[in-house]
Order: sequence, then C-alpha cells, then structure tokens
Amino acid sequence: MSTAANKVRKDSPGSTTYSNSSSNEGFSSCVIAQGTKIEGNFQSGENVRLDGTVIGDFSCEKKLVVGKDGRVEGSIRARDAMIMGFVSGDVQVAGLLQLDKTAVVTGNVSAGNLAIEDGARFDGLCKMAK
Repeated sequence: MSTAANKVRKDSPGSTTYSNSSSNEGFSSCVIAQGTKIEGNFQSGENVRLDGTVIGDFSCEKKLVVGKDGRVEGSIRARDAMIMGFVSGDVQVAGLLQLDKTAVVTGNVSAGNLAIEDGARFDGLCKMAK
C-alpha cells in the first residue's frame, strides 16, 4: 500500500477537496471512521473508505475500500472495491474486486475482475462478468 501523502485543496470557502498525490486523476473521498455506525442504505458518488459499520445496502459510484475494522451487513454495489474487513451480503463490482488476506465475505460476488489474497475467506457463489 502506498504511503503517499494526501494533498488538500480549498476550492471555495467552506469546501475542501482531498487528492491522493500518487494518483493521476482527482481523488475526492468520504471516510466513515471506526466507531461510526450507520443504519440504513448508504449511497455515494465519490470514493469511500469504510472503517466503521453500515447496516443496510451500500452503493458507491467509484471505489470502495472496506478497512480491516470495516463492516457491511447488506449488499454492496461499486465500480471498484477492496475489502479487508467483514461483508455479509452480495457484492456487485463492475471493475476490480480485491479481497485482502483479512477479508471475510459471506454472500454472492459478481465482478469484472477478481483478486483474492491467500487467507481471505469467501462463502458464496462467484460470477465473472465482462
């Protein structure tokens, strides 16, 4: 994992954009911190880092990262996703789905591409879509 620093840019008063200096494209993101619990469906048009808990369906138009302490109890839909934590529900990713060695996924998976590290736990059916 890259240790590149994030850059902060003020677009207008009261508005802040975070960009990852190691990425070519702009990077706006939402962070759901450890200890945060959301009950209900969650939807974002930006990248999301989840270290808390979401009980409900989770939709992300860009990349979703579920950290080691992250937890989703519901279905996930995203363009790309990296899962290091716990997911109980179906996962649908149009692009690349990465399951880290600490990932636990219980549910069916549909992805354009799938990468599973040794040690990841996955219980469900898998469908690779073009």
